[in-house]
Amino acid sequence: MFTCVVLGLFSGMAIGKGTEFFTSFDYGPTISIMDRARTGPATVIIQGMGVGMVSTILPTLILVGCIVACNALSGQYGIALAAVGMLGTLAVSLSTDAFGPVADNAGGLAEMAGLGPEVRAKTDSLDALGNTTAAMGKGFAVGSAVLTALSLLAAFKNEVTHDKPMNFEIFDPILLAGMLLGCMLPFFFAALTMMSVGKAAAEMIQEVRKQFREIKNAKGVTLLEAIQKVTAGEHLSEEDDVEPNSDRCVMISTRSSVKEMIAPGLYAVFTPLIVGFLVGPRMLMGLLAGCIGSAAMLAIMMGNAGGAWDNSKKLCEKLKLKKTDQGKACVVGDTVGDPFKDTSGPSLDILLKLMAMVSLLIAPLIDGNEDWKLWYVGLIITVLCLIAFGPACGQAREQPSHGRGQEDPVV
Repeated sequence: MFTCVVLGLFSGMAIGKGTEFFTSFDYGPTISIMDRARTGPATVIIQGMGVGMVSTILPTLILVGCIVACNALSGQYGIALAAVGMLGTLAVSLSTDAFGPVADNAGGLAEMAGLGPEVRAKTDSLDALGNTTAAMGKGFAVGSAVLTALSLLAAFKNEVTHDKPMNFEIFDPILLAGMLLGCMLPFFFAALTMMSVGKAAAEMIQEVRKQFREIKNAKGVTLLEAIQKVTAGEHLSEEDDVEPNSDRCVMISTRSSVKEMIAPGLYAVFTPLIVGFLVGPRMLMGLLAGCIGSAAMLAIMMGNAGGAWDNSKKLCEKLKLKKTDQGKACVVGDTVGDPFKDTSGPSLDILLKLMAMVSLLIAPLIDGNEDWKLWYVGLIITVLCLIAFGPACGQAREQPSHGRGQEDPVV
């Protein structure tokens, strides 16, 4: 049992080291993304996706080895102990994960304060390191989520079979159908969260464009005109200054962060209820198994690809390529990578644990039931889910975009 704990501890460390290789700009994968930027944003996206997909190999092999070894040493309980061992360094992992945002905000403060380029260069290096440590924290979170979900899955099986033996063979059509459904769920969940980021970003950009055109000072000078004067080298007096409405932008961000998560949250909670009551525990078991495998791979790919895209942009800034076409292509990759590594990827870990926990909670209600025996309960839950899910999806309709003219700049 002690060996299982140690295996979990070292597995988490090994996953972090592998993540560092694929996301740090000191190594080949991230450098290759910057090199592809010479031919435009499209090749940056292609290379980054490839790096993210390849990066799933090492964590998967580490997790597989840990699971097999712990199962041989102490069975299912050994796997649960490995999860405890991996979570033993949680305090350190959370600290390293917080390092990136702190360094990033320090760089933003240095830029707003008008400090010299040498200060910004130092904060950029710290920010690049923070991207790597954040990706390591996300990889650690995925590994612990997989081991925890496996333990919850074993507990679910014991709960639904202790009164009546049930067939959970992999070639069972019901279980296989549930597995296929489970493999699809993380992709749909990631799509919902990623499109939510796109909607919030579009609303923010439209608000900023509107302020550029409409906010004026006492002399009738618009915000855009004031910025153009400053860019041209003119000095603005205190009377000529134009104050943007930053509170409005903060409100858009905070409101979207809550509103846009209603639909994914309902989806994660209601899906196990619908499958468990509508069909039965065998299909729910397959659903959880498919979700664990699919969500783990997708979360690792998104987290590492996003970190590699971000650090490729930082590498361009370090090499003073920021204002070249190569640097602009890497900025496009970073824009795509942000929802990958900050929104969709980390949320999949929560999806894994939440669905497994909901399934375990409803296990006594579907204990030993034959397939379709409680279909009417599942049908009622499905109707309730559709009633709640429809308005949640319709709340955040994308506002019509304004026409882009000379006075309507791209922010």
